[in-house]
Amino acid sequence: MSDQHIRPAAPGDISAITAIYTPAVLHGTATFELEPPTEAEMLRRFTEITAAGYPYLVAERGGKVVGYAYVSAYRTRPAYRFAVEDSIYVAADQQGQGIGRSLLSALIEACEARGYRQMIAVIGDSMQIGSIAVHRSAGFTFCGTLHAVGYKFGRWIDSVNMQRAVGEGDRTPIS
Repeated sequence: MSDQHIRPAAPGDISAITAIYTPAVLHGTATFELEPPTEAEMLRRFTEITAAGYPYLVAERGGKVVGYAYVSAYRTRPAYRFAVEDSIYVAADQQGQGIGRSLLSALIEACEARGYRQMIAVIGDSMQIGSIAVHRSAGFTFCGTLHAVGYKFGRWIDSVNMQRAVGEGDRTPIS
């Protein structure tokens, strides 16, 4: 989209990021959180992620933040240090307009530049067809479904795992 701009997130974006995430917690199954975090908590998370050197991006349209995405450690043990897990959220009224795809593409580029080798998507709810399709279009492959691992809104929810090589992936050793 020509009127869309992807840039690194800043602390001043936390209010908009929180406003995007809150309805996802309250009304959606993309996240398994049950209570929306406060702006202070979202700032703490942002600071922790960016201090560790992970990319954290926002998408703007018309000067307004309409989506955000970041990666964080896939797992904390040292052997996992080249694998990251992505998270992408788009404002409800902006979904289906390519924002998530643009954010994911920018994340992949940023991760490649930082030397990561694998990106993992842990998609809450096997009914998140849009998120699954965005990841598939970006080269992610289906790894499996963890059935009924979450319970929200009075029902059991699956988790879908997808994976994509970044940069050299597993084709070369780490030097």
